Amino acid sequence: MTNDTKVQVIPLGGIGEIGKNMFAIECRNDIIVIDAGLKFPEDEMLGIDFVIPNISYLIENRQKVRAIVLTHGHEDHIGAVPFVLKEINVPVYGTRLTLGLLQSKLEEHQLTAKMREVKAGELVSLGKHFRVRFIRMNHSIPDGVALAIETPLGVIIHSGDFKFDQTPVDGKVADYQTLAEYGQNGVLALFCDSTNAHRPGYTQSERVVGRTFDEIFSRTRDRIIVASFASNIHRIQQAFDTACEYGRKVTVVGRSMVNNVRISSELGYLQFPEDIFVEPEELSKLPAHKTLVLSTGSQGEPLSGLTRMARQSHNFINIVPGDTVILSSTPVPGNEKLVNRVIDGLARAGAHVIAQDTADVHVSGHASQEELKLLMNLVRPRYVVPFHGEYRHLTACTRLAEAVGVPPENVFTLTNGDILEFDAKGARIAGRVQAGVVLVDGLGIGDVGNVVLRDRQQLSLDGVLVVVVTIERATRTIKAGPDIITRGFVYVREAEDLIAQAEEQVRTSLENCLRGEITEWSVLKSAARDVLGSFLYERTKRRPMILPIIMEI
Repeated sequence: MTNDTKVQVIPLGGIGEIGKNMFAIECRNDIIVIDAGLKFPEDEMLGIDFVIPNISYLIENRQKVRAIVLTHGHEDHIGAVPFVLKEINVPVYGTRLTLGLLQSKLEEHQLTAKMREVKAGELVSLGKHFRVRFIRMNHSIPDGVALAIETPLGVIIHSGDFKFDQTPVDGKVADYQTLAEYGQNGVLALFCDSTNAHRPGYTQSERVVGRTFDEIFSRTRDRIIVASFASNIHRIQQAFDTACEYGRKVTVVGRSMVNNVRISSELGYLQFPEDIFVEPEELSKLPAHKTLVLSTGSQGEPLSGLTRMARQSHNFINIVPGDTVILSSTPVPGNEKLVNRVIDGLARAGAHVIAQDTADVHVSGHASQEELKLLMNLVRPRYVVPFHGEYRHLTACTRLAEAVGVPPENVFTLTNGDILEFDAKGARIAGRVQAGVVLVDGLGIGDVGNVVLRDRQQLSLDGVLVVVVTIERATRTIKAGPDIITRGFVYVREAEDLIAQAEEQVRTSLENCLRGEITEWSVLKSAARDVLGSFLYERTKRRPMILPIIMEI
């Protein structure tokens, strides 16, 4: 190492938000990328399917990128990998289940990638300046790891998403020994999951949910439906185990749930007797008290299996009086209305709904305050950087770091795009790179921006109004129209007078322009738009999108 050696860590997503996690770590001519996730759109992002990080910086420096390293298989950490690989073809490192889930996504995108499977405890070299050790951690999905990134300036530990579960479903506890060994040898910086930094105490073990399942199954005499995150393999395993104990057959509905159950069972992370599994179309042949349905829809997604069951529109399974529905999740911030709507629909159909507010049917996969303190005390970092959380979570994690003795000036609360630079003198924010969001709508990637979203919002609020006029250029006269067509503005049959008056306003304005020998389309369109906008706002206090169409003969 020379005195001018620098290591830069750049968050491209996952700071100040839940989702689209992505870090770039750079030293000289080497860059490694930690995770590449997506997040789901906010309410105002009309028509958007999901959101991925802006990777302009990586594209500009693609010759330096050595690998993508994945911490675990959740969508908010691997969902954007196919989009990155379309621009930067580099190896992808991850554990077996993580790569198995990723492979399914790559097949959907018709992509192939250089997949490098690693095991917890393994150390790999990436470029000339990085070595990465994978450290087993507990989370709500198997095969989650933290990363110890050995750089010329010291070790950077990225916690991944984690909690410390003393009784994990798969029996594999976090690797405290390796974390402590790095702490004894010296850790430059800890990048720490802050999702639950505001929650006191410890996060409950996943086995708590298994005990609740057992209690519910023991007293339920009709069909049981469990809705959960499709990626929560430990939860799904416990549902299968409880079904076996009580002699229930299991069917799986929802595309992501079916895919994850298939992949996890093929790879050995989900185990159940073959004869317990039945197809959805076979369920009606079985007694209700002998069945369990595992479904997507715990977040109230409109097209999910659970929502369609509640609406009586599922191909094979619909809610009937006596069904018990277990919502084994907690609403993602922003999804509360959707979840409540589904619960109401289930109740209307006669189901008994059990959610987190009435029973221990969900526990978090993220560390609470005491576990975060334990991690910091194990690795004893010089610097702490909270990630994976909104600003309130980041500041809560900052306070925890200070509470265990990290100097306030050594805790960095970043924003996406900040360059956190380490050198022999210390650490500092040394500038910014381009960061932000790329919106994915259908097959379009990044072709929907702020202007298009603003138009969609205006259309959703006040509708659209099209005015069509035909003008004869030689005589500068109106030969046809103006005719007004509306959608989402007013019901034309009940507003004929308003539309007629609006058409007359446009005619008068255009005739004035034509008498002044103005025939440029842009001027005529602006005149029609201005007079129509003013008239309609005065009469209705609405501002529809106005699209003038001027035709010449």
